[in-house]
Amino acid sequence: MHMQVSNHEDPTSVGGLSAAWSQVAVFASAMDASLGKWLTDTRGIGLTDYRALVHLSQASDKELRVNELAQRIGLNQSSATRLVSRLEAKNLTYRDTCPDDGRGVYAVITERGEAMLREVRGIYEERVRELLGNMGAYFPELDAHQLTGALRDISNLTSP
Repeated sequence: MHMQVSNHEDPTSVGGLSAAWSQVAVFASAMDASLGKWLTDTRGIGLTDYRALVHLSQASDKELRVNELAQRIGLNQSSATRLVSRLEAKNLTYRDTCPDDGRGVYAVITERGEAMLREVRGIYEERVRELLGNMGAYFPELDAHQLTGALRDISNLTSP
């Protein structure tokens, strides 16, 4: 699927900008699918699981409300609850209740979760670099020059 912004089209026009955004979305989706499959095949952990562990490890007390975790990784509340259940079953997180509000539930990363993250983080970064650096080989259906233009168009609108 090729989405492109014509060199003659104003990228701030509705059609030009939406085409640029579509191209970036297709690329992000392809990257996520590739990274998710690679993580599952090599480490037995999904991409969303990995991202959740990253967010939990970076939180001040190594914990986040499940609702906040959901927002950070782009899930709805029920999907985040299922995610935390999966991580809990693997002993990578556990749940804790909020002392101020008994209804609030925190996801807390365990020592095993932090160990998993330490083990995976470096090779994950290498994999991201490999995929981005060899885009043509991994994603031959995408045009790197068009994607670069689309990212530039979007960056021009979002820069302060």
